[in-house]
Amino acid sequence: MTRTLLAFPIALMLAAPALAQDAPGGLVAHVASADGTDMGSVAAAPTESGVMLLSLFLKGLEPGVRAIHIHETGSCEGPDFASAGGHLANGHDHGVHAGSGPHPGDLPNVHVPDSGEVRLELFAPGVTADMLTDADGAAFVIHAQADDYTGQPAGNAGDRIGCGVFGPAQ
Repeated sequence: MTRTLLAFPIALMLAAPALAQDAPGGLVAHVASADGTDMGSVAAAPTESGVMLLSLFLKGLEPGVRAIHIHETGSCEGPDFASAGGHLANGHDHGVHAGSGPHPGDLPNVHVPDSGEVRLELFAPGVTADMLTDADGAAFVIHAQADDYTGQPAGNAGDRIGCGVFGPAQ
């Protein structure tokens, strides 16, 4: 029984592509802090079901729980990344506890270990490639605090500490 349970996740990992950016139509956001320090990357690729697959490799983060979101504008200007605008909302309220929520750009918090690195794959069901590549683009943002999944309009997630604009994977 133990062998079966251990082999199943390993088989899934071996069958999955190395990164979502390797899939057809893949996009990538190179994430940096306000001072330009490389904080990793986030790859996004549509799956055959239409659900967006995000592959995160983040580094240099302080240990703890951090909110991550997709923001509505593909811009990471200024020390506070305010140019990224609000969350990719598509007419919804913020948070999984909201009556019309969540925003498509609402993603689960990440728990950063002592190493400061996060490697994670997750699905973003309400996000489409068109949303990430429309006329003003979209950005991936890391916040200083956890998202409370309730507070409007952004879950009381605190300052924006990292930002990257989605563009074609190369």
